[in-house]
Amino acid sequence: MVTPDKDYAQLVSDNIYMYRPARMGNGIEIWGIPEVQKKFEVDRPEQVIDYLGMMGDASDNIPGLPGVGDKTAKKFIKAYGSMEGLYENLDQLKGKMKEKVEANRELGFLSKQLATIKLDCPVQFDATKYTLDDPDVEKVHEIFDELEFRRAKETLAKIFAPDNVPGVNYKEDNKKTTSDNSTSSSSGQFDLFSTPGSGTAAEADATGRNTLSTTDHLYQIVQPGMGTKLFIQTLMNQNSVCFDTETTGLDPLIAQLVGIAFSWEKGKGYYLPFPEDQEQAIELLQQLKPFFESDQIEKVGQNLKYDIKVLDKYEVKVKGPMFDTMLAHYLINPDMRHNMDVLAETYLNYTPQSITELIGKKGKNQKSMRDVDLEKVKEYAVEDADITFQLKEFFIKELAAAGTDKLFHEIEMPLLKVLAAMEIEGVNLDCDYLDTLSRKLTEDIAQLESNIYEIAGEEFNIGSPKQLGEILFGKMKLVDKPKKTKTGQYSTAEDVLSYLAKDHQIVANVLEYRGLTKLKSTYVDALPNQVNQQTKRIHTNYMQTVAATGRLSSTDPNLQNIPIRTERGRQVRKAFVPRNENYRLVAADYSQIELRIIAALSEEENMIAAFQNNEDIHASTAARVFNVPIQDVTREQRSNAKTVNFGIIYGVSAFGLSNQTDLSRSEAKELIDTYYATYPKLKAYMQEQVDFARENGYVETVLGRRRYLKDINSSNAVVRGAAERNAVNAPIQGSAADIIKLAMINIHNKFEALNCKSKMLLQVHDELVFDIHDDELEDMKKLIKTEMENAYKMSVPLDVEVGLGNDWLEAH
Repeated sequence: MVTPDKDYAQLVSDNIYMYRPARMGNGIEIWGIPEVQKKFEVDRPEQVIDYLGMMGDASDNIPGLPGVGDKTAKKFIKAYGSMEGLYENLDQLKGKMKEKVEANRELGFLSKQLATIKLDCPVQFDATKYTLDDPDVEKVHEIFDELEFRRAKETLAKIFAPDNVPGVNYKEDNKKTTSDNSTSSSSGQFDLFSTPGSGTAAEADATGRNTLSTTDHLYQIVQPGMGTKLFIQTLMNQNSVCFDTETTGLDPLIAQLVGIAFSWEKGKGYYLPFPEDQEQAIELLQQLKPFFESDQIEKVGQNLKYDIKVLDKYEVKVKGPMFDTMLAHYLINPDMRHNMDVLAETYLNYTPQSITELIGKKGKNQKSMRDVDLEKVKEYAVEDADITFQLKEFFIKELAAAGTDKLFHEIEMPLLKVLAAMEIEGVNLDCDYLDTLSRKLTEDIAQLESNIYEIAGEEFNIGSPKQLGEILFGKMKLVDKPKKTKTGQYSTAEDVLSYLAKDHQIVANVLEYRGLTKLKSTYVDALPNQVNQQTKRIHTNYMQTVAATGRLSSTDPNLQNIPIRTERGRQVRKAFVPRNENYRLVAADYSQIELRIIAALSEEENMIAAFQNNEDIHASTAARVFNVPIQDVTREQRSNAKTVNFGIIYGVSAFGLSNQTDLSRSEAKELIDTYYATYPKLKAYMQEQVDFARENGYVETVLGRRRYLKDINSSNAVVRGAAERNAVNAPIQGSAADIIKLAMINIHNKFEALNCKSKMLLQVHDELVFDIHDDELEDMKKLIKTEMENAYKMSVPLDVEVGLGNDWLEAH
């Protein structure tokens, strides 16, 4: 028996052994009868059942006898031989042990029954059924595609491909030929989960997917002069065109344009190369301007935001209707990956050519696309445009089937243009201020180090979890039974230390040290290095296709994670400043938007009334929950009510609430129960969401964004519980995301219509930050507040707080 499970020791006999695979740094073990006797201190392997029944096994939900552990179970086995023997000799036990064993007779015998591996199952063995036959490859491929097991699919195809059959080889032309002297390439043993080869075209063929070399196609290079003019004439007659820029790098604000590929028919396309000289490139692009600025021709692409930003450097604006296949797939299947290779393989059974085949792998030896042979670039670039156009045709139907086509055309695609404009604009950064802040943080960190060393009585690496754990729990013994990690060292995780911080100054100092060092390295020292040398501004990148809830995420740099709960974290925001002395920063923030949404969706009258009457919702909740007049609500009561208000949609438990407050677990449970009794419709709404998800497999936001929950009916309670919490909070978070997206689109359109000098700069969850010109200040403040508060109408009014300042901190 090959298994690490100790329960199987009960089956070991003269003819049956256990082979325990190597794990956790230990070598393999082979257990026969002597090894089982030594391990469990039993006479016979069958007694392992009694041993497990007595001590229990939490991993298998075997309760065992209360108070009986490993040593006591072995002692009982040695003295009485079995569970039955133990209960036949109860008179020999004494004190509390006798009381516990006697009182739990039924539990003991139930535990023995649970520990017993049943041997009387109706198993019939027919050797002919165990011969290895070819699988139903088509069905297996469907499953692998659904699960995105790309490598496993390739390896499976290699195992059962005809070229593993003696006498048959696959030639480069993909035609099957027979060779008299050929031998099988098979070694007779295959590993489905091993790492495949280099990913060549031949290997792709083995998967059953089409490739550039196995597909009929006509890709042409557009020649300069008359060839370009004729191409543009044809281009302007199209209704929908996919285009894809080829550049010298990944940063669209720096990368130079090498060429543009176009396709509007399956298997056909064109590649227009661009000169390296910037002025000549701009001149060539001017000829394409009528296409890019046409309101009639739909522009199709994969990650169009990148292409829009590249073309902006060349004084070309992309206008008119657009279709981004990456965004479309995000709405069709938000939990799957959205890069073109995965989409092509999943939906078109096609493996695109890898960029590494042209320019090599990342590193100093990687070539620029400009250095690659023009013919090779043409094939690669037009293939991307061709495949993307084919995906668009496929996704149009999928969006309609998923009921998300309206969301795609009215929210995500218009937002793409807004985000592109924000990313191109960037934000001004005061690097001198950050330099001063960095020096101050260095001093504070050094002082904290000194304090920690003094309390510890020695110097050590505070950043090393191992060394820190040894000091806090090995040397200082701050707790009796410290928590350990899987590797056996003391845990110094944030949640472990936060619990101890209020009682131990050294732990409080360590947490502060961690916070300041992270702040310094991640933001204070890093942000100046991310200033664009051409624009002298910070340009973040907003990702639309990452969070399944619909929220935007920020990267390179991430400006959404700048800490705001600590004084030092807030000081980083002071570095973000207006364009110049004629501008001010304005920050507009939705107030308690998620609570307002859940009140509206649940139709909970008490919460709706509190918001309509402009009451402090946390004080109002506290007054109802604690049954006191609102004016008599204490600070502590309001704080506890606030924690429940914000935690309830994330499925906060009594344990979680007690950890976040000064309440005991029983007090926390009582508070949650009272909360639900106070807001009965809220509780009913949450259950309705879970029921809807169980029946339909997804939940929706107010604008129809779906969150698919494949685990909602899982037999695993932990996995199912997480899906149930998502069923409740996804529509709330997602609706908040949808509403601020609507506001961003509306504000951007108003700014453009009014030809404003003011610009939208940043989106941070429920907050928008603007660079407002002094001449437009009062009008823009009113416009921003009006558009945000009226982005979506609900029974609960939306409320927006608008702040003004000479930096982001002051404005917020």
